[in-house]
Amino acid sequence: MRLVKKISLVIAAYSLWLAVVPATQGHHSFAAQYDSNKPVTLQGFVTKVEWYNPHVYFYVDVENTETGEWDNWGIEMGPPHMLQNRGWKRNDMQIGDELLVEATRARDGSLTANARSVKLVAQDKVLGAASSEDQTLTGGGNN
Repeated sequence: MRLVKKISLVIAAYSLWLAVVPATQGHHSFAAQYDSNKPVTLQGFVTKVEWYNPHVYFYVDVENTETGEWDNWGIEMGPPHMLQNRGWKRNDMQIGDELLVEATRARDGSLTANARSVKLVAQDKVLGAASSEDQTLTGGGNN
């Protein structure tokens, strides 16, 4: 009888865990995090790329013209499968690559943004960013 109680308790705890985990991993709203009235153009050099679901993130050092310092921006793109469908390959963006990014800035004023288009400067190649803002894929990897 004791074993049955323990098994029941384990099953109940596991069921509760299964219900809670998806709620904590929910997808965020574009409008909640980014302000479509705050477009930003960033030109800088890639410092890190995270090619994971649910979104690809990359980080770019951008010179702050007011301070002369280098700011590290975190930029969100769409999911890997959507980017691949539009011409991206996982290794298209490398550490040190110079980029020109058209994006929408975070509401909180932090150095984060949601990309609309990404241009690999050395290759003069524009790739879509699968932005959450209207789920657009501008450029599409054909340029």
